[in-house]
Amino acid sequence: MDTTLQEFADKIGHAAASGTPLRLRGGGSKDWYGQDVQGTVLDTTAYRGITDYEPTELVISARCGTPLAEIESHLAEHGQMLAFEPPHFGPSATIGGTVAAGLSGPRRQAAGAVRDFVLGAVLLDGRGELLHFGGKVMKNVAGYDVSRLLAGSLGVFGLIAEVSLKVLPKPVAECTVRQPMTQDEALRRLNEWGGQPLPVSASSWHDGVLTVRLSGARSAVDAACLRIGGDALAQADADAWWGALREHDAAFFAEAAQGLWRLSLPSAAPALALPGTQLVEWGGAQRWLRTDADAATVRMAAMEAGGHATLFRGGAREAGVFQPLAPAVLALHRRLKTTFDPAGVINRGRMYKDF
Repeated sequence: MDTTLQEFADKIGHAAASGTPLRLRGGGSKDWYGQDVQGTVLDTTAYRGITDYEPTELVISARCGTPLAEIESHLAEHGQMLAFEPPHFGPSATIGGTVAAGLSGPRRQAAGAVRDFVLGAVLLDGRGELLHFGGKVMKNVAGYDVSRLLAGSLGVFGLIAEVSLKVLPKPVAECTVRQPMTQDEALRRLNEWGGQPLPVSASSWHDGVLTVRLSGARSAVDAACLRIGGDALAQADADAWWGALREHDAAFFAEAAQGLWRLSLPSAAPALALPGTQLVEWGGAQRWLRTDADAATVRMAAMEAGGHATLFRGGAREAGVFQPLAPAVLALHRRLKTTFDPAGVINRGRMYKDF
């Protein structure tokens, strides 16, 4: 075992033996996400570096402390990208934290989520034991896919020491168009376009304006832009908008006085009659809500629409950040947590207060 990994394993083993909680931390760019975490910080940034990358294979492997910006820069040199367009939320973001948080950016609408690109992972569990899951090739799907289970787990099952991710070529051409319309009309249009062979790679609606990005071959993008209509944005302006949306630098996200909710809904769900302001992404499947409404009101509206709600930032967190689990699902989570972290010392309370 690598010296740095052995140090991590020793610290985890000692914590398990003494029952002392450990708080896993990479760059700290997402410290605010989830419940208030307990324990002594275990800094993972020392374990860094790209361990394997072959552009022709469309796979990259890297250690958990590797800066996300470094990986993206390396891929860009070869005309490739992390297609789920992960948010950084700060210059210190690492690939381990990216997978653990499981957050995707605007391109998730077309490309898929973080877990869809995880091919394999190396995990230091709550006993300090090194476990290998998955592989480095896209055909490796045998058995229970624990590596993808780790995406979005917030590190509650152990330290994600290394990951292998599928990457994709950058699109040859892109065009972003913008046009005014109501939220109801935007949702109707987005669902219509979603059922047609249009290269829509991102969308957003806010404050009466729908913005759509199209990506792919030049001829397909040009034809789709004409079909959808609207005013085309200059490439620099388009890049600035999608970047601001991904990193929550857009003005909508700057209002700190209200809680920011992330609603995951069926794309065809109608506009929700909730107090506050909304921003729609992913063809209607992700909706951001700034509101003073209580958790019960927001979650009931989301459930009635066929989805769920997460308190992303701010607000009253006493009712829990994540949607409460059904008893059977909660029992499954508990069994998984006990299997990987018997002493319950890794990121205790980060996802749900009681484990």
